[in-house]
Amino acid sequence: MRAWSQAERARGRKIGFVPTMGFLHEGHLRLVDRAKELADRVVLSIFVNPLQFGPKEDFAKYPRDLARDQQLAEGRGVDCVFVPEGSEMYPAEPVARVTGGAAAETLEGAARPGHFTGVLTVVAKLLHLVAPDVAVFGRKDFQQAVLVKRMVQDLDFPITIDVLPTVRELDGLALSSRNSYLNADQRRSALALSRALRTVEQTWRSGEADPAALQRRGMEVLRGPGVEPEYLALVDEDLQPVTRATARTVAVLAARVGATRLIDNVVLGEGVAADPTVRA
Repeated sequence: MRAWSQAERARGRKIGFVPTMGFLHEGHLRLVDRAKELADRVVLSIFVNPLQFGPKEDFAKYPRDLARDQQLAEGRGVDCVFVPEGSEMYPAEPVARVTGGAAAETLEGAARPGHFTGVLTVVAKLLHLVAPDVAVFGRKDFQQAVLVKRMVQDLDFPITIDVLPTVRELDGLALSSRNSYLNADQRRSALALSRALRTVEQTWRSGEADPAALQRRGMEVLRGPGVEPEYLALVDEDLQPVTRATARTVAVLAARVGATRLIDNVVLGEGVAADPTVRA
């Protein structure tokens, strides 16, 4: 991987990078499209990172289909697919790990202790290996994107982090590899997540700026049949709770639909729009 990047850089080419855990969907491929706009060559990594899964989480059953992923990546114009083995990324238990401080212990960090240490550690390793000029992430994992940006700034990586809006299916469900776990009934129940966010955003547009009131209204919708809410919070761009909702406030939530844990978010000034969307 390093040799490929060095050779491309020697030719004066700018490198874009899309890190993934595979089982690609249109959301990932939109990140590839953006990387192609920003760079001359695009690398897509596929690595299901064991460091970010808790002992009772879905590492073993996380969906994998490398042949399909490679075909999709090639069809979208990816120049290099990087698929390291776990034994290559972690030949021994890591001594050095990257932590995210207090911001990594709220929301997803509170629900999944140690998760962001695993995420930031593997992203740091991948950035060193690929050596891109720009890396593209999706906003569905809002807290992750914020923490990666902070890590890159704090550790002086010479890399630009670009974050794209969430890609949704026509009915509003945010694209996720974990959607493949849902049966037909659960798929319908999962729409409560985007409906809750839409309700929060519309309530804010109607003039309500109290975060507690917006949170209560959203939770009323999120508590739908077959859905177990975990949290719904309103935070600023630095993941801090807000005292008054504005056009830059982000509503973030997580819920379980059956055994599947899903997350989503919306920037209040943008809404849960019908575009960008993709048909299921």
